[in-house]
Amino acid sequence: MEPGSDEYYMKMALAEAEKAAARDEVPVGAVVVAGGTVIARAHNLTETLNDPTAHAEMQAITAATSYLGGKYLTGCTIYVTVEPCVMCAGALAWSQVTALVWGASDPKKGYTTTGAGILHPKTEVRTGVLAGKCSDIMKKFFRKKRDQA
Repeated sequence: MEPGSDEYYMKMALAEAEKAAARDEVPVGAVVVAGGTVIARAHNLTETLNDPTAHAEMQAITAATSYLGGKYLTGCTIYVTVEPCVMCAGALAWSQVTALVWGASDPKKGYTTTGAGILHPKTEVRTGVLAGKCSDIMKKFFRKKRDQA
């Protein structure tokens, strides 16, 4: 994978998803990039923090805005292994992120189930990046959960 490509950064987000899975969290990872530099990495922490809002995207937004010293992510791209939910898409809209790149679709809880208009109108969206790998980690996690039940 070529450094700087969508696949390159999605692979980093997948590494974050693996960290989540290792903590028995739903394996979603996110990476925020500004000017070719990774400024935030995050994964789901809802179980760890007992916080339903501690999704990977929310954690990444908080880390990135803290790094930048402001509430907007203009000039930034966020890479997320799974299509963001409505809550995260709303937060991304408020952050005015320049681009959203996601891997696997979420036909049950993804923001596109309610309409893609929730994002900031200037946010560029690219989908399906390493979708197979992003989907596989989720399927593996939930298969293991079902087997343990």
